[in-house]
Amino acid sequence: MAFRAKRFRLFLLSLVFSLLSAILAVGQSNCSINLGAVLTAGGNSRPWISPAGDFAFGFQPLPRSLSTNQDRFLLAIWYDKIPEPTVVWFLNDHPVQEGSRIQLTNEGQLILYNSQGQQEWKAETGNERTACAAMLDSGNFVLISGASIYIWESFRLPTDTILPGQRLSKNGRLISRRSDTDYADGRFQLRMQLDGNLVLYPVFLPTQAVAGKAYWASMTNRPDADSELVFDEAGLIYIEDRNKNIFNVTERDMGSRQDFYYMARIDYDGPLRLYNHPRRNSTADAGRSTPAWSVVQTTPEDMCGRVLAELGSGACGYNSYCVNSNGRPNCLCPQGYSLVDPLDKSQGCKPDFQLPSCQQNGWESSIDSVEFKELNNTDWPFTDYEHQTGPEVDKQKCKEFCLRDCFCAAAIYNGNDCWKKRFPLSNGRQSTDVNRIALIKVPRNNQTILCPKRKDQSTLVLVVSILLGSSVFFNFLLLIAISVAIFFVYRKKMLNLQPASTLYGIRRYTYKELEEATEGFKQQLGRGSFGTVYKGVIPSNPMRYLAIKKLDMAEKQGENEFTTEVIAIGQTHHKNLVNLLGYCDEGTNRLLVYEYMSNGSLASLLFSTSKPRWSQRLQIAFGIARGLTYLHEECSTQIIHCDVKPQNILLDEYLVPKISDFGLAKLLLSEQSRAARTHIRGTVGYFAPEWFRKASITAKVDVYSFGVMLLEIVCCMSSVKFAMGDQEEALIDWVYDCYSQEKLGMLVEDEEEAMNDMKGVARLVMVAIWCIQEDPSLRPSMRRVTQMLEGVAEVSDPPRPSPFGSS
Repeated sequence: MAFRAKRFRLFLLSLVFSLLSAILAVGQSNCSINLGAVLTAGGNSRPWISPAGDFAFGFQPLPRSLSTNQDRFLLAIWYDKIPEPTVVWFLNDHPVQEGSRIQLTNEGQLILYNSQGQQEWKAETGNERTACAAMLDSGNFVLISGASIYIWESFRLPTDTILPGQRLSKNGRLISRRSDTDYADGRFQLRMQLDGNLVLYPVFLPTQAVAGKAYWASMTNRPDADSELVFDEAGLIYIEDRNKNIFNVTERDMGSRQDFYYMARIDYDGPLRLYNHPRRNSTADAGRSTPAWSVVQTTPEDMCGRVLAELGSGACGYNSYCVNSNGRPNCLCPQGYSLVDPLDKSQGCKPDFQLPSCQQNGWESSIDSVEFKELNNTDWPFTDYEHQTGPEVDKQKCKEFCLRDCFCAAAIYNGNDCWKKRFPLSNGRQSTDVNRIALIKVPRNNQTILCPKRKDQSTLVLVVSILLGSSVFFNFLLLIAISVAIFFVYRKKMLNLQPASTLYGIRRYTYKELEEATEGFKQQLGRGSFGTVYKGVIPSNPMRYLAIKKLDMAEKQGENEFTTEVIAIGQTHHKNLVNLLGYCDEGTNRLLVYEYMSNGSLASLLFSTSKPRWSQRLQIAFGIARGLTYLHEECSTQIIHCDVKPQNILLDEYLVPKISDFGLAKLLLSEQSRAARTHIRGTVGYFAPEWFRKASITAKVDVYSFGVMLLEIVCCMSSVKFAMGDQEEALIDWVYDCYSQEKLGMLVEDEEEAMNDMKGVARLVMVAIWCIQEDPSLRPSMRRVTQMLEGVAEVSDPPRPSPFGSS
């Protein structure tokens, strides 16, 4: 009875809102957007605002085009009264450049023109003529005829979002975006089917063909009921048929309409999410400086376990595996693989090695060249091509089955069962209810083994026989002789022009070359513990920039010793390390030549006015951890960095983190001890306590520094600046207090994406606290840190780190 009473009250409230909307609609018939009105992309013209100011219609800026390097804009509708303009409707297939315009012409047509004045899009109104237009307070943009009839509405052409007062009729659909910032069509759709069933489907791009079965359905199949999806003014979402029978989609209270905005959206990661947002100056907004959208309901709550089909990649891209994190699918790569696109994890993972070729001398042909990376509670269920079972099948046997099969990319072990998997791996999932172990086959030490292809000997014999049997053979010999002569003449000429030499793949430059490359060391990129970095370019390749570090070396540093260390640095190769391209060791001049990183340092990204997205910060943390793991455990000689900090983490054009300055501590260890003398109140920065106790220096000093930096990545705060401010405690003490008092939201300042992943935030904070323990033996290794960050290993509650005053 209580439920029926509540339903009746909601119905009356919905009726009241509907009447109010009708009254407003009549009042807005004489709208203020008249014929001839124009909006220009990137210009000074203000968007068209709804009467109450809640919504705006106009151009939203997009990320700059990488191909044309020009600003782009999207014709869109967005919530305009909140700090973060939230787009609810857009023309994703018509991004335009600056200077483009949308115009309500004198002929009564709404037309989008590009910057060259060519028509890009037109609102289809049939034979009706528009008298004016209006941006309504419901979020609906309408074209109105002279008889005050809506002849075109944005509500009838929804994109990925529906709003209160909007309906989705039969065969209507919502299409997800490609990513949070990419408005192109994504991989998921919500459809109101002709049979009355509301479904969520994965789709194949670009055709939008359905990829397998629905991963959620309302099960309201009634083909003759003329059903539609309704989002009413009271915040209820339900399916209603012609007889007013109702099936609820929403199950949770959205809050008072007087206090909250509502919207429902099929997000880029697949679920249909219901959001509310405090209205400004409302009682619900009291005390909040930056209100944010909150998730009220997620359908379905576990995408990882729902999107499973023989065709398609699943909830995440190919070769990745999905971990459910607070209702959001987190897409991760197994060891030996990396993201295809670090900014869009749904694109899947690519192997960091050459795929098995089944050639006689391929890397997979040598047992000693192969190893297996294990992932517990993980499976890729639909890519198996062979199943071995029996009492003798154990995990080691399963590895052997895959090891001796050049087609095998991975194997899944479960008790006495072993499934072999082929590329690409699909529908990957990791969960405690997946009682299987994934065995990922990769080259040992993750090194690519490149082997020349063997030629068909029979074909070679046949060709030689033919040549020997004809005069073509002699012409062929003459051609070879001329080619060899030209080659030697050209090589001699190039050697005369190129005095520089190459040692173990590392180019040796003269000081004069590097002086010219930097125009006399003119443009300084930064100053670090080991020297100054300058931007340069080699004249022979003006399109490739270099970062040239001029080291502060002691004069007694021997040339042979320096060269030996440089070669050791140059032989390290990992996607999360900055590549060393060359060096110079003339007299007392010691310079190193690195690849140039276009996005600068992690410090400039973290500590700027705008925060990077939480998902970007997560990937950056994972990448740094993998790079340090490589230096500590996977190099032929262990390298302790000794100066891990955000200034020494550089970012490439895709924001992939790369560790710089590794190996330099051994060249100039005295510089490190000098740099460690800091008197900043309440903190010793990134340096482990061992530095101040003159204790033995191990790889655990890097673990400590990484822990401090991990806290900075979570909070987007500098530990050094934090200590120099008004606070009476160090950053690590403040973070631990927030952790122990369960106030982790303070660390991310109610950042929406992070707040929706509080388990992930807690995991990073716990790992960081373990890393900054005063006792080095309590700190985990970097390999263990990487496993804990990626969710492969459990993270236990850490003890409070010792305050630095007692250290």
